Parts: sequence; structure tokens; C-alpha cells
Amino acid sequence: MKSPTFLRRERRRADGADLARADLARRRRTVITPEGVPLEFVLAPRGSRAGALFIDFVLIGLVMVVTSAALLYLGIGVFGLAGIEGRNDAVGRALQFLAVIWIMAMFLLRNAWFLFFELGPRGATPGKRSQRIRIAARDGGRLTAEMVIARNLLRDVELFLPASFLIAAKNGGGDLGPAGLAAAGWFLIFALFPFFNRDALRAGDLIAGTWVVEAPRMRLAPALSRAVAGPSAGYRFGEAELSVYGEYELQVLERVLREDRPESLAAVYQRICTKIGWDAGTADERAFLEAYYTQLRARLESGMRLGRRKADKFAGTGSGPGRG
Repeated sequence: MKSPTFLRRERRRADGADLARADLARRRRTVITPEGVPLEFVLAPRGSRAGALFIDFVLIGLVMVVTSAALLYLGIGVFGLAGIEGRNDAVGRALQFLAVIWIMAMFLLRNAWFLFFELGPRGATPGKRSQRIRIAARDGGRLTAEMVIARNLLRDVELFLPASFLIAAKNGGGDLGPAGLAAAGWFLIFALFPFFNRDALRAGDLIAGTWVVEAPRMRLAPALSRAVAGPSAGYRFGEAELSVYGEYELQVLERVLREDRPESLAAVYQRICTKIGWDAGTADERAFLEAYYTQLRARLESGMRLGRRKADKFAGTGSGPGRG
């Protein structure tokens, strides 16, 4: 017979598992991509987002300290800092140039840190990567540079401007006063904004059409091109038919083939046939899609070897990815 302590422990464990499943279901979202494919996302917890922001700020602070120390060392070692006030010679101008470099470096670190990393292929800063989260487009489409820039420009309005007003008001005499109280209210409104909408969106996410989702680390599956033996059922596609889509659509098609859902296969089959001008009659949808996937992948890989890439169906073929 099981003891009461054991039964209470098992009940708490079951209650915890139920709460975890309920939380996961609450954060799960399904969107339909422009290609008609359903994609499932799990929204990142607010705690993970706060932790990622804190880690990024710590890293930015460390880089700022190292940059400042390097420029200070350069100024002392090369030019010397004694008696520089009022100097208008070459040394004074050089030191002023170092000061300008320092100001630019601080500005770039504050603003370009998030842009640089989120515009990368992972869509995540080091802080977000440590929490296994990333940003994504809310419509399930491709994350664009315009989205990343918009959401990060809003960070100044949400965070840095009210914080600077608060610091200035505090340093001005200790009493916040009306301006300081207004800045504090401003800061709190935007800081608490993710708690007042079901998708935990920042104001920047709302404007940019993005959200922050979980990005768990998973073992890569074998390349699908190895599982697909090649063009099957006699399907052959010409250059014009393969040039319609790019790398992003290839990835979506690969995901559809891996998941192997009949409704998704049928929807993508219909869409591709309409796009390339084929008669979407009765056919083996999977055989058709496997053949199209294999030939499209071969075409894109051949173009990449020649320095030509096509990021998606909106992009032209050129020396790198882009959007038309």
C-alpha cells in the first residue's frame, strides 16, 4: 500500500504536468503561410524574453567597457592625456577624433547590437539564443529586414528614452518631479505592454508584425534529398517552372514532405500547379511534390555554385539574396 506522502507527491507531480501542458497549449499558435501551409509556433514565455534582454544588456555593457578601455589606453599610450585642455594642435585634434569614435561606438552598440544579430539567419541575439527563442513573422512568412528594423527602432521609444529622462531627472536633484513621473509612467506602460495581450507582443512587435517564439535545439534530420530517390512518376519541369520559387519555398516544401499530412500535401500541390500553369487534375500529390522538390533543389544548388542565389519567390536571381 502506498503511503500518503507518496500519494501527495504523485498528485503534485501530476498537477505540475497538467499546468505545464495547459501553459504550452495556451502559447501554441498555428498560422497559414502565403503558400497555404499551416505552421505551428510556440510563443516564448515572458520570463525567457526578460532573461534574454538582461543577458544582451550585460554583454553590451561588457563590450562598451572593453571598447572604452581600449580607446583610453590608445589615448594615453600614443598621445598622453596630461595637459590636453585647450590644445588646438595635431594631438588635441587626434584626441577629439578618438572621442568621436567613442561616441559612435557607444551609439552603435546600443542600437546596432540587436539589428546585427536579428538580421542574421537565426533571427536571435546571443541573449535570445541562450534562452532558445527567436523572432519570427506573425504571418508565417519570411522575416524581412524591414520587420527587424521597425521592431528595434521602437526600442528607443519603449525603453531608452524614458530611461534617459528618469536618469536625468534623478541626477538633477533627487526629486523626480512631474517630468520624472511622466517618464516613469511612460516606461511602465511599454514595459508592461506584453502582459496585456495574449501573444505577449511588445509595441515594436505590434508595429513590425513579429513575435518571439521558442526555437528548441533539435537534431537535424537526414537530408530529404537522400530519402527522395529523384524525379518520380515521369514528372519533368522546365526552367520557367522551376524559376518561380526560391530557397524559402524549398524549405517550406521540405517541411511539408517531412510532416506528410495529406491535407497539406494536397493544398501545396494545388498551389504549385496553379503557379506554374499545370493542370491540377487527379495525381499522386506526394510523387509530384517529391519530383518538384528534387529538381528545384538541384537548380538552386547549381545557381549557388555559380554565385547566383534566389532567396524566395519575390527575389530576382543575382549575386546574393534579396527581395524584388
